[in-house]
Amino acid sequence: MKNDAVMVGAAVVYKRVKGKEPQWFIVKSDEGGEWEIPKTIVRRGESSVRSVIRLTQEQASMRTKVLEEVGRASGAGRVNGKAVNQKYLYYLLHCKDTGEIMAFPDFKWVDYKVAAKLLPLKRDQNMLKDAKEILKTVDVKREKLQDEIDAEALEAQQAK
Repeated sequence: MKNDAVMVGAAVVYKRVKGKEPQWFIVKSDEGGEWEIPKTIVRRGESSVRSVIRLTQEQASMRTKVLEEVGRASGAGRVNGKAVNQKYLYYLLHCKDTGEIMAFPDFKWVDYKVAAKLLPLKRDQNMLKDAKEILKTVDVKREKLQDEIDAEALEAQQAK
């Protein structure tokens, strides 16, 4: 039996803004559409990770880094008017910088609470929540590493 599922990469993108909580990137893919996490169909021969990097580069002029897979889901959708099964792979991406975003009819950078309220799909809400939790662990690891670096630097300075 042939598997006709379409793979979809989803980019849960955040950026840091000094003095604020992380800001999350949400878009409207269609004029008058609903807010969503940006998604793209994975091309033949392309990995799902590469698809979200392509999405953020080509459609949002972003320089991003994939940190971790957030989760997977499945559902039904339409591609070129045809009903298809879809497998979604969500990834947490850190936006290092961005240029002019022109490929989406509308987009916003918002804090978690606003994003969670604006996203109508439960799947997107759950993945955003999971991404926020993953980001907390990434931050703890980063702080621990920085503390170790600072301690080593202090020891080296005291040894002089």
